[in-house]
Amino acid sequence: MRRAVGPLLAVTVAMVLADSAVVTLALPDILQNLDASVGEVAWVLIAYNLVLGLSAVPAAAGLTRGQPRVVTAAGIALFAGSSAWCALADSIEVLIVARCLQAIGGALALVGSLELLVEERGERRGLGVWVTAGVVGTAAGPVAGGLLTQAISWQAIFVVQVPFAALAVPAALAVRAAPLRDPDRHRPAVRANLTLALLSAALTAALFLVVLLLVEGWGRSPATAALTVSVVAAAALVAGPLAHLLRPPPQVEIAAGCFLVAGGLAGLALLPSSDLAWTIAPQALVGLGLGLTVDRLTSQAMQMRLPRARHAGWTIGARHLGVVAGLAILTPVFTADLQDAQAPAEEAITALVLDAPLPPQDKIAVAKALGAALAGERGQVPDLSRAFATLDLDADRRPAAARLERDLDAQLERAATRAFRDSFLIGAALALLALLTLVPVRRRRTT
Repeated sequence: MRRAVGPLLAVTVAMVLADSAVVTLALPDILQNLDASVGEVAWVLIAYNLVLGLSAVPAAAGLTRGQPRVVTAAGIALFAGSSAWCALADSIEVLIVARCLQAIGGALALVGSLELLVEERGERRGLGVWVTAGVVGTAAGPVAGGLLTQAISWQAIFVVQVPFAALAVPAALAVRAAPLRDPDRHRPAVRANLTLALLSAALTAALFLVVLLLVEGWGRSPATAALTVSVVAAAALVAGPLAHLLRPPPQVEIAAGCFLVAGGLAGLALLPSSDLAWTIAPQALVGLGLGLTVDRLTSQAMQMRLPRARHAGWTIGARHLGVVAGLAILTPVFTADLQDAQAPAEEAITALVLDAPLPPQDKIAVAKALGAALAGERGQVPDLSRAFATLDLDADRRPAAARLERDLDAQLERAATRAFRDSFLIGAALALLALLTLVPVRRRRTT
């Protein structure tokens, strides 16, 4: 068990931070299976990040009132139990409550795991493992969630976390860490945490909106979307060794990361088509920026600051409240843009149907079927394949109908791509705003 302590705690940290976005690709299935509204389903994502962000600092304070290993084990156990409850939830209200409890357990597990990892591996290595596990979890969350949803179900996302967390409970109890008695010696690193919050808000566009564009806008499967966004996780892993090789000054590394995130999001805003290949390079830029910034900023916010757990709580709070702010800013924008795109898209669809090489009676049948499909999915990108599946056409007219269906799908994909453009550009602006926090402020001398 002793040798497994570090890996199990690192996996726990990765799982807790992955849960901030792990359900993104599962939201459509949750919406359907739990008979919920779009607004209610969004709270499955928002509630976890909000509660985790608000409870991180109080959780760190709780470590000073008990044994770190006991508090950490209790937090991991609560996280495991709440994950199981999420999987068993039979209503959207129960799922949201379970996610809130999961976040409270996750906050205790995060700050406690840091102390135990430092006790096990020393200050530098322990902090390094904790930060790296967090970066990997943040980037890999949507990938894991999409693959599990496609292969099994959305409940599997939570089920697979239970055994790992259950194994981490005795691992945490095995670490003989001394009770924390350090007074508050340092103020929170306001600038580093503010930069983290703004970057987290910007990264919401990459970790949340990209998967919505792929699944809801372009009609790709959750598995395909998961494999596509895995580029972000892979690039984030490459960023660390690349920075170690080049050894730039810390502020230059962070500034470069902000530029990369902004550039990647701007690239996603200007995609020329819905071909998945066009998303690879922008996502790689975002992933490199994530790997360069989150790691370095977290280290800056915590390095040589005591009590360590309290400052870890500030960084966790900054990151996840930044995610909530990003969702609050971006969600209304792309929702409104999707609605605004409906009228031009419907006009283009009408023109395509009128120009199709089909007899008038078939065009009328197609128009009726499409009208029903569009009316039934207001506020969403409609699936027109069902409309064409209901048509009873002669064999010689089916090729023309198939071409029309492909043309209509392409038109809808272009409309969806344009509808997400403003949100990606706002995300890029948030990344550039984070860059401004790095500008040194000169203090006036008093005479």
